[in-house]
Amino acid sequence: MRVMAQVGMVMNLDKCIGCHTCSVTCKQAWTNRAGTEYVWFNNVETRPGQGYPRQYEDQDKWRGGWHLNAKGKLRLRTGGRLQKLLTLFASPVQPTIADYYEPWTYDYETLINAPLGDDFPVARPKSLLTGEDTKVSWSANWDDNLGGSTSYGDLDPIVEKLRRESEEAIKFSFEQTFMFYLPRICEHCLNPSCMASCPSGAIYKRSEDGIVLVDQDQCRGWRQCITGCPYKKMYFNHKSGKAEKCTLCYPRIEVGQPTVCSETCVGRLRYLGIFLYDADAVTDAASTPYEKDLYEAQLELLLDPHDPEVIAAARRDGIPDDWLEAARRSPVYALAKKYRVALPLHPEYRTMPMVWYVPPLSPIVDLLADQGHDAESPGTLFGAIDALRIPVEYLAELFTAGDTEVIDRVLKRLAGMRAYMRDVTLGREPNPDIPAAVGMSEEEVYEMYRLMAIAKYEDRYVIPTAHLEQAEQLDEMACALDYEEGPGMFESGAFGEASGRPAPVSVETFHALKQRQTTNTAAGEASMAGRVNLLNWDGNGVPNGMFPGPSEQR
Repeated sequence: MRVMAQVGMVMNLDKCIGCHTCSVTCKQAWTNRAGTEYVWFNNVETRPGQGYPRQYEDQDKWRGGWHLNAKGKLRLRTGGRLQKLLTLFASPVQPTIADYYEPWTYDYETLINAPLGDDFPVARPKSLLTGEDTKVSWSANWDDNLGGSTSYGDLDPIVEKLRRESEEAIKFSFEQTFMFYLPRICEHCLNPSCMASCPSGAIYKRSEDGIVLVDQDQCRGWRQCITGCPYKKMYFNHKSGKAEKCTLCYPRIEVGQPTVCSETCVGRLRYLGIFLYDADAVTDAASTPYEKDLYEAQLELLLDPHDPEVIAAARRDGIPDDWLEAARRSPVYALAKKYRVALPLHPEYRTMPMVWYVPPLSPIVDLLADQGHDAESPGTLFGAIDALRIPVEYLAELFTAGDTEVIDRVLKRLAGMRAYMRDVTLGREPNPDIPAAVGMSEEEVYEMYRLMAIAKYEDRYVIPTAHLEQAEQLDEMACALDYEEGPGMFESGAFGEASGRPAPVSVETFHALKQRQTTNTAAGEASMAGRVNLLNWDGNGVPNGMFPGPSEQR
């Protein structure tokens, strides 16, 4: 057993309202640059729907992730080394810009400077790739809030699969329309197929925290990683000619702060913490023959941080005591393995993803209440799980490789927590039969309720800081964000987003965070004067420039 630590995330889908705040703040912090206009490290999809890029879940078409060959060995869907060599210069299995969207701006100059005339000038959309007029027909959230309609829901690869299996599995009618939101980032997998697909070895998984990054100096732009990633969370920067991906906001993680998407989430649905896992068992777990067994195989990889044998092995493998303490308090471990209500996204891809989801339950409560039932009573809730507006089969295809029994168990635990805590909240005698019916104790139900409903900031984000002896090494490590006019970059425009010659983001952020942590002044004082940076502002004080001063308001 070789114990390693992994920073993981859990998202509670019942709390997501589809506001896209996480997407916008991530975009502003990480991909607000030339060459990344279409890149969304974080995006929120309406399900059912096509996703972003279009129908990325159709692995028969895109051939991402892993599969088992005739001998039961784990192999990339894209093929072996010979296949990689043949497709090195012209890979045929990756999304085109049309599957994402052609980034555009508007001809504001014509709008502003048009001479006086009888007709009102129009700001036509212009392609940021060609500079020519373009027609806007698709975007990252083009089908936002339209997932239940026949125009968009039918295009969902999961819906198509279920319909092939049973024509009656999902019907899109007014009475049966369902919809929920699915935020997605890079999964930072234990068995990343993007890393295995890269011919130049530019993608690596950090040994100290499991974050998957791209070495920009090593990347040669082969784009095999885009083909290999089944979640299509690898992007190609058309300006630098390099691959980029979500970095899990590693400069923030190193100093114990949550990711930007977590920090700014309106619904407080994201949890960050540490998993301990057996690195020697990853390949065997990913090689599990039956897809429906992959979820349990991945659970077995996650080690109990309270087990004395695990603690001893972790110390032997160099994991610091403060990281072990963080693993014991980890909310992601509790939701994934202790309470077993969080599930991985598409475990059948065999990448062992480390971003997990609590499936949504709320639509049935609304439906039952509209029908005049006591929607929170245990008898009503448990009896109606099979009649969920969101079909159990659909959730199973997302999170358990089609195993509806696991989804049924999770939904019953969530329903049991609601029913049990309702009696507690109303001052009635709690019913111990409710937790027993879902295989939990009363204490476990109450602890799960506190974590999922009323957890404070420090309970939702349990992130140990990087050690001082690692700081210089971490600062020097390459990441998926290089700097303007660096290797492979073109000259910045006079008034572009990178005018001047800024320092690399890793260097700048590291020193800014170090300065803030070693000073007694608030963030709004001299240390942050005249600038607003989401990467190194944690809400302590208000940076100058965020709000207009008295002189600017006149």
